[in-house]
Amino acid sequence: MIRPPRALTYASLPLSVLLLTGCGSQGRAADPGEVAARAQRLGIAPEHVYAIEADGFAVAPQSVGVHGDDGFSAVYVSRSTGDRIQLRVDRTGTTAATCPEQPAGASSPGGSATCRKDGDAWYRTSGDQREYAVPKEGHVVLVGAGPGVGRDVLREAALGAHRPTADELDALLPRGGAGTEPVERGDLPAEGDGAPLDGAGAGG
Repeated sequence: MIRPPRALTYASLPLSVLLLTGCGSQGRAADPGEVAARAQRLGIAPEHVYAIEADGFAVAPQSVGVHGDDGFSAVYVSRSTGDRIQLRVDRTGTTAATCPEQPAGASSPGGSATCRKDGDAWYRTSGDQREYAVPKEGHVVLVGAGPGVGRDVLREAALGAHRPTADELDALLPRGGAGTEPVERGDLPAEGDGAPLDGAGAGG
């Protein structure tokens, strides 16, 4: 069963979020001990940390976080179009029986997906959401997007998912933890029901 992410709202990520890119899969592989140290600080299992590549897309650091219990999640954003590719890694398997059990993409539980085998991967669709599920040993790599991203782009990114290089690790899981802490909002009161403060005067 594919578990939904923990309170990550991909569609709400602003384009003003700083985008970072690594040097790609041809760079020097990240040190496994460094990957483990940075991932475990966020409750992510080190073996779940992956990176993907898609022309024109870069990771949005504020999107990186835990998926499910100890999985990994990140969003790659196109600078030119604003389209988003969602990368999720979860401790589960994908078979003909389990593939339809959850909707494609980072959706809420309760839906289903249409699944088609595509080589070693599964192509999953739910409405206008498309996703490739690539089973690995003990986990699955999920790469999905809306209608603005072509199926061939998703397929190439999913099948090319790899352990991060040193530069990609710095973009995904910065050494100092930048992008991993919740953003503080100045319009939320310290007490009460948590509703935003309305600074407008009477009648406005």
